[in-house]
Amino acid sequence: MKLRKLIYAGLAAAGLAAGPAHAVELSIVHGAIGKDNEVLRAELDRWEKQTGNTVKIVSMPESTTDQFGQYKLWLSAKSSDIDVYRLDVVWAPQLADHFVDLNEATKDIQDQFIPSTLKGQMVDGKLVALPMFIGAPALYYREDLLKKYDRPVPKTWAEMKETAQIIQDGEREAGNKDMQGFVFQGAAYEGLTCNAMEWIASYGGGNFVEPDGSIDINNAKAAEALNMAASWIGTIAPEGVLNYKEEDARGVFQSGDAAFMRNWNYAYALVNGDDSPVKGKVGVSELPKGGEDGKSAATLGGWELAVSKYSKHQQEAIDLVKFLDNYESQKERAIVTSRPPTLTAVYNDPDVAKEQPFIPLWKPVLDGTLARPSAAAKRKYNEASSLFWTAVHNTLSGDGSAEDNLAMLEAKLKRLKGDAW
Repeated sequence: MKLRKLIYAGLAAAGLAAGPAHAVELSIVHGAIGKDNEVLRAELDRWEKQTGNTVKIVSMPESTTDQFGQYKLWLSAKSSDIDVYRLDVVWAPQLADHFVDLNEATKDIQDQFIPSTLKGQMVDGKLVALPMFIGAPALYYREDLLKKYDRPVPKTWAEMKETAQIIQDGEREAGNKDMQGFVFQGAAYEGLTCNAMEWIASYGGGNFVEPDGSIDINNAKAAEALNMAASWIGTIAPEGVLNYKEEDARGVFQSGDAAFMRNWNYAYALVNGDDSPVKGKVGVSELPKGGEDGKSAATLGGWELAVSKYSKHQQEAIDLVKFLDNYESQKERAIVTSRPPTLTAVYNDPDVAKEQPFIPLWKPVLDGTLARPSAAAKRKYNEASSLFWTAVHNTLSGDGSAEDNLAMLEAKLKRLKGDAW
């Protein structure tokens, strides 16, 4: 807490400058979870003090699917109500026409960013958005319970299921009737796409759209992965997990009622917060493999900042985006919210390593993440993802077998693709 106050004070002192003669009011739309809005508001307050401008946060629902739908409405209407948009890492190819090209405005700082984060926001040579933070999921586990039941950190999904069952049964017998073995994001939305991509890739089943645009998701390894996940429902995972998003899973795990959780980096700061019942009892590792011959697969996440072409204050909005992505802001975000930065240098910052040792240790995982096929599916990505998560959700719910659902999915994806994406 002292370090955070020092950061805030130092940044405020460094940012004191005369405001502009004609201040403007900006709006930033920001779908947030955890401590995201708290930190953003503090950063905006400093920018306001530095520039004399003001910024209003337009909050969004947790579901990225709902956010994308609202964004499309605003942008299709060419609304000037929103100046800066926080975008999911996969949205650039679909929304590129609506945003300012940031290449010229950021050419002096682009070499400070992890190259892959910028590459993912380039569409036909246009820099659609400036990367704000990266995301990659981890397997969160209760260190104390693994020790209690003398179990190692699981390396495969089968080992995870076995250990989760042992812990769940043991804790329920000891009196905790609410204990679950494993919680994850099982609702029918983009979060399930991320989870299911990891399961399938860990078994060597490919992706629902391959990098070259081909479709080969109807295969035995993909079916094996989905059958494995379906076996969790009603055994080590509650049936309610079929409606869980990120915060639902975190709520169960942080309350002390789950042995394992799949979630993004942001959850690390929260489950280890001063008010967390499981503080000091949580470890993280890479996600399990699909078997001894499988591999760990983690979906690339992250959020970016883009400036609307319809903004009446584009220069001020660009300045705000650069401020929110500078070293000091990314360092603060890393410490307070455990969001991995997009600036290479922040990973070597000693304060970050001290306060959030999770972040520098996680950079190898971030370097090898699994990209969603937005570049291959282009403007049809969201529809393709919706077909995928629906097929997966049906399988988890017992509505058809994995084999049948994958066969139908492949046929639908091929129709969606047509002659080309």
